[in-house]
Amino acid sequence: MPLPDREFDGVFAKLDELRVSALMISADAFFTSHSKQLGTLVARHAIPAVYARRGFAMAGGLLTYGSDITESYRLAGIYTGRVLKGEKPADLPVQQATKVELVINLKAAKALGINVPLPILGRADEVIE
Repeated sequence: MPLPDREFDGVFAKLDELRVSALMISADAFFTSHSKQLGTLVARHAIPAVYARRGFAMAGGLLTYGSDITESYRLAGIYTGRVLKGEKPADLPVQQATKVELVINLKAAKALGINVPLPILGRADEVIE
């Protein structure tokens, strides 16, 4: 059952109580729709957190690493076109994202006292300062 918005504060209070040292947030529709709120909460509670979509890092999360959503939509569009042209979905090959992106929020890292190594910064698709 999805967690109501008002309960996020209680969850984060419990995470503080448990002295959680890091958090990985699942990339499902519910959390994606609340990524800005979650980014704000992890920043406020000083919890290093990782998520799969870039909006989370933009909202204050430490980093995101996951498939490029634009690329996923492009692939879905190609499949849709193939089906509309008469191909059977069961005959289409399974595809997996080949492009992933790493977004690092240096502002969040500094606030958490985390030094991100230069080789990792060099591999990032985007660094938020």
